Amino acid sequence: MSTLWVPAYIAVGSNLDDPLAQVRLALEKLRTLAASRLIRVSRLYRSAPLGPQDQPEFVNAVAGVLTQLSPRELLQTLKQLEADLGRASPVVRWGPRRIDLDLLVHGTARIEEADLVVPHRGVPERNFVLYPLHDIAPDLIVPGHGSVASLAARVGAAGLVPLS
Repeated sequence: MSTLWVPAYIAVGSNLDDPLAQVRLALEKLRTLAASRLIRVSRLYRSAPLGPQDQPEFVNAVAGVLTQLSPRELLQTLKQLEADLGRASPVVRWGPRRIDLDLLVHGTARIEEADLVVPHRGVPERNFVLYPLHDIAPDLIVPGHGSVASLAARVGAAGLVPLS
């Protein structure tokens, strides 16, 4: 574990078992992450599913934390939290899920490994990630991609509905 506090951003999403309640519960649980502090939480948004369309709409948010965990340690912690919250592996890629926690950005880290990619590959093109991220960190530079504000403006808000 590093001793420096590093800003990190986590996407939270759900489309099963009362998605609004699932996202709110996950955001509360993020307050308890080891060696981390929850600093900001975006508004909640409703969005169409990314993958197969014959599934419920998603509720999405983004949390900003300060953490002393490395990117790998934070990812492992998020995967354990998903399991604790009852996540089962989707049967199909981008299929329905009770909870999904994705590490979006971890400081200035750029990592491309089989099981860890930072920044998350979906950040530059997914409005359901960019608009919540814009709520809490519009000037954030996504390493290798530019500012959240410019990325959000490029992709647009089509299909996103703010819930809070």
